[in-house]
Amino acid sequence: MPKLYHSPNTRSSRVISQLMLMGKLDAVEVICVDIVKNDGTGRRDPMNAHPEGKVPYLVTDEGETLRESGAIMMYLDELFGQPLSPKIGAPGRGSYLSWICYYGGVLEPALVAQFAEVNHPALVGTFRTLTEVGAQLETGLRDGPFLLGDDLTVADLIMASAFLWAPHLMPDSTVVKAWVARVVAAQDSTALEAFEAEAIQSLEVKASA
Repeated sequence: MPKLYHSPNTRSSRVISQLMLMGKLDAVEVICVDIVKNDGTGRRDPMNAHPEGKVPYLVTDEGETLRESGAIMMYLDELFGQPLSPKIGAPGRGSYLSWICYYGGVLEPALVAQFAEVNHPALVGTFRTLTEVGAQLETGLRDGPFLLGDDLTVADLIMASAFLWAPHLMPDSTVVKAWVARVVAAQDSTALEAFEAEAIQSLEVKASA
C-alpha cells in the first residue's frame, strides 16, 4: 500500500481530496506528520520521510519516492486507472500536462511572490504575475466549465487549490471565481474537513505524549 505523508490544512490536503474524489482514500496509508509552517509554528517531525520535512510525500509499494504535488497527484491518478485525466494519446492530454507543469512553474512562484510582496523584474520576467495567470485561466476556460472542457481533472484540482489556500490572491475575474467554485463543489468538503479535524487531533495527542 502506498504511504502518503500528510499534514492537515496544507498543500497535501489537495491530495487527500483527490483520493476521496476517486474513492481511493482507503487504498493509501496516510501518515499524519507535523511540519514547520511559514509563520514559524510547528516542528520538524522525525516521522516525516520527506528529506526537507515537507508534505506531501509519497512512498510507493516498490519503495520509490515522489515529491511535489503535481507528480504525486498524477501518479495516484494513473495508479488507480486515470479517472481524473485524459489517457495517453487521447485528446486533451497535452493541455492536461501543460496545466500540471504550469502550476509548479508559474502559478506557485507568482502566488508566493505576491503573498511575500516581492516584486523584482527577474521574477516577473521568468514567472509572470497573478494578472497573467488570471488571463491564462480565462483563456483555458473558454471551452467549458473546467480547464479541459466538460471533465474535472487533476489539473483543475491542483490549479484551483492555490486559491483555496490564498483566496485573497485569487484573480479578480468572475470566470476564475466561478471555476474555483465549481471545483470546490465537485469535491466533498465536509468529508475533507472531518478528516482534517481528526488528523489535527491525532497530532495534538502525539505532541502531548
